[in-house]
Amino acid sequence: MTSANPLSAFQVPLGTHLLSGFVHRYPRLGTALGNLESFTLRDEMEQIPIDRPVYVAGLARAGTTILLEMLSRHPAVATHQYRDFPGQFVPTWWNRGRRKTADIPRERAHGDGLAVTEQSPEAMEETLWMAFFRELHNSAANNVLDTESTNPAFERFYRDHVRKLLLTRQRSRYVAKGNYNFTRFAYLQKLFPAAKFVAVIRHPRHHIASLIKEQRLFCAGEREFPRALAHMQRVGHFEFGLDRRAINVGDGVAEEVQEFWQRGEEIRGTARYWASLYGWFADQLERDSLLAVATHVVRYEDLCADPHFASEYLLSHCELDLSPAVAEFAWQIKAPSYYKPNFSDAEEQIIAEETGAVAKRFGYEPALSHSQSLAV
Repeated sequence: MTSANPLSAFQVPLGTHLLSGFVHRYPRLGTALGNLESFTLRDEMEQIPIDRPVYVAGLARAGTTILLEMLSRHPAVATHQYRDFPGQFVPTWWNRGRRKTADIPRERAHGDGLAVTEQSPEAMEETLWMAFFRELHNSAANNVLDTESTNPAFERFYRDHVRKLLLTRQRSRYVAKGNYNFTRFAYLQKLFPAAKFVAVIRHPRHHIASLIKEQRLFCAGEREFPRALAHMQRVGHFEFGLDRRAINVGDGVAEEVQEFWQRGEEIRGTARYWASLYGWFADQLERDSLLAVATHVVRYEDLCADPHFASEYLLSHCELDLSPAVAEFAWQIKAPSYYKPNFSDAEEQIIAEETGAVAKRFGYEPALSHSQSLAV
C-alpha cells in the first residue's frame, strides 16, 4: 500500500485558490464591501463594545498557536477561524452565507501533530492590515507601527471588523493571534487603551531548531504544491517558505538576516533574527511603562512545565474568568517530542554568540552544547 504524501496538507483547493486570488488582487473592493456590510449592520454593531481585546504574538514557532487555542476555549472569547478565509473583509455576510460541510480534523501543514478543523482558531486578520499598510512585509523598510503611526481609514475599518466578528460569534471579548502584531502592540494600545497583550518567547536553541525545521518543510511543500506559495502570500504568512521575509524593526538587522539566509547560513541568520526581534521588544517594554503593564510575557518552557498555573495566570492577566474548558485544554499541553535540536558544537556556539545577551534578559541561561550534555 502506498503511504500518504506527507506534504499533502499543502494542497490548496482550486476554488479557494481562485476566490482568494480575486480578493487579493482587488483589496479596495474588499474594503468597500466591508464598509457596505458595516453600513447595513450599523444598528446592531453600535450595541457591541470592544471590551479589552487580547493580542497574542511572538516570533513564529514560539507557541502562540497553543495560547490561542487555549483562550478560544473560553465562552466569552471570539477569534478568527480557518473558515473565515478568504471572506475576512465581510465576516458576517461570509459566515451567514457559508454552506455547512463535514468538519473533519486534519493535521495542519506545520507537521507538528496539531489537528485542526474549519472552526479552529487561526491568525486571519493580516489580510486586513495588508490592505491598508502596503510596506508591512517589505524587509527593506521599517515594519514597526507605534504610537506615532496613524491611518484613520484602517482604524475605522478595523474597529468595525472587530465588532462584526463579536456579533457573528455572539461573544464579548475579541482575541487575535497575529505574529506580526508583535511589532504593533504600541499602535494597538493607542487604538484600544484597555487592550491586553501576550508576548510568547521560547529558548533560542529550541526555537531556532523549530524555525529551521519548518522552513525546510514549507519550501518542500510549496515546491510540490505551487498554490501553497500563493496561499501563504495572500494570507500574509511570510515566516516560512519560498517567499520568507524577515521582519524589520529598524535596527538594520533584517537585511543582514536575508543575506545570511540567501547564502545558506540558516543558523547564523535565524539566531541573529531571534536576537533582533526579542531585543527590540525588551527595549520597547523598558521604554514604555504603560505597554509593559498591559503585556504578559509567556516563556514556552514555563507553559509546558506547568500549563495549569500558566493558564490561570494568563486568564488573570487578560481579565477573563476561570474556565473549566480552558483548564481541560491546558492539561493537554506538553513539550514537543517529535523532534529535538541536533546542532554541532560550532553551531551551538553561533547560537550562543548571537542570542546569549538577549536570552539572558528573559531569564534564559546559556544552553549546554551536545557534547557538554553528554558529559554531564
